[in-house]
Amino acid sequence: MSTSASTALRSPPAASAADVRSAPGTRLHQLKSQARKPGEASFFYYNAHFDCDAVKLLPGEYFVHHEDMLLLTTLGSCIAVCLWDRQARVGGMNHFMLPDNSAESGRYGPFAMELLINALMKQGAARMTLEAKVFGGAHVLNSVSSDSLRVGQRNTQFALSYLAAERIPVVVKDVEGECPRTVCFLPHSGKAMLKRLSTSSALALEAQAREESLRVQSNRSSQGSGSGSVDLF
Repeated sequence: MSTSASTALRSPPAASAADVRSAPGTRLHQLKSQARKPGEASFFYYNAHFDCDAVKLLPGEYFVHHEDMLLLTTLGSCIAVCLWDRQARVGGMNHFMLPDNSAESGRYGPFAMELLINALMKQGAARMTLEAKVFGGAHVLNSVSSDSLRVGQRNTQFALSYLAAERIPVVVKDVEGECPRTVCFLPHSGKAMLKRLSTSSALALEAQAREESLRVQSNRSSQGSGSGSVDLF
């Protein structure tokens, strides 16, 4: 596991909060009223801790934006890849659960990466100017299956191999280990923030994430449908 994190923050930096503020409710209302694409995150809310608009990504989801609203997710053995175009200044995040499957679902690494990159390119990003920050892949599954115990490692290996094959440099990674993580990403500035959580909460987080993802998918079905750094918070 490696990270280039250099600064630990106990409270949100004032500059970041100011950068992401918008007229009260305006952006959230606009985002909530827009039609969402399959797999695109849709849980928009106001994050009081960071004093800004935010979107929470559930397993299998992605989100891309050109302004510094907060993209947030919680990871156990899953992986979140944050991609940022340093010239177009647009970024996004995904959250996938398993590394290898041909299914067209954001729960699986190959399709999750395809969704994220395609969405970025539609907003003006280019592959040659993308850079990545990779998080997650913890060993948190309590299973007698050795294959299950390696899910985090396999997810990590897939993400890094995929990015290498696409020639997208990884400027930050905080992966594997035993601690689940909460990750925040600001898609205009490319800044990422990380909080490591208690290992005792890992299994509960995994179960909760899966339940939330299934509930969101069920609801949709019924409706017809800073570079090279990461801060601790």
